[in-house]
Amino acid sequence: MTEFTPISAGIGGVLIGLAVVMLMLSIGRVAGISGIAAGVLEPQRGEWTWQLPFLIGLVAAPPLMHAAGYPLPHPVMPGSTTLIAMAGLVVGFGTRLSGGCTSGHGICGAARLSSRSIVATATFMIVAMIVVALTHHVIAGMP
Repeated sequence: MTEFTPISAGIGGVLIGLAVVMLMLSIGRVAGISGIAAGVLEPQRGEWTWQLPFLIGLVAAPPLMHAAGYPLPHPVMPGSTTLIAMAGLVVGFGTRLSGGCTSGHGICGAARLSSRSIVATATFMIVAMIVVALTHHVIAGMP
C-alpha cells in the first residue's frame, strides 16, 4: 500500500486547481490533457504555442523535482509489455469515446457543473473501482 499523505495531496490538488483556473482565465482553454496532446499532434493555428510548453512541463517536472532533491516514486509496472500496450489502447479508446480524459472531465468539466463531465467522471470512477476489485481480489487470488 501507499502512505496516506493528506497535506501533500491537498497541496497538489490546490496547485492543479490553480493551474486549471489560470489557464481558463488567461486564454480561455480547458486543461484536458488528451485534448492538449491531440492539439499538438494535429496542430491548429496558434494553439500549439501554449499546448507544447504545457506538455513539456508535464514531462519535465518530475526529473526537475528529482534534480532538486525530491525523491521520485518507483511505480510497479506489470511484467507484460503487451498488457501495458493493451491498457494504453483501452484508455485511449475510452478517452475518445467520452470526449475527454479524467483531467478534462473530472477537474475542469465537473468544476463547471457540466452534466456530461459529471457522468463521464462517475463512469471513470466506477470502472476504476471494478478493475481494482477484479485485479486485486479476483484475478490475483486465482491459481
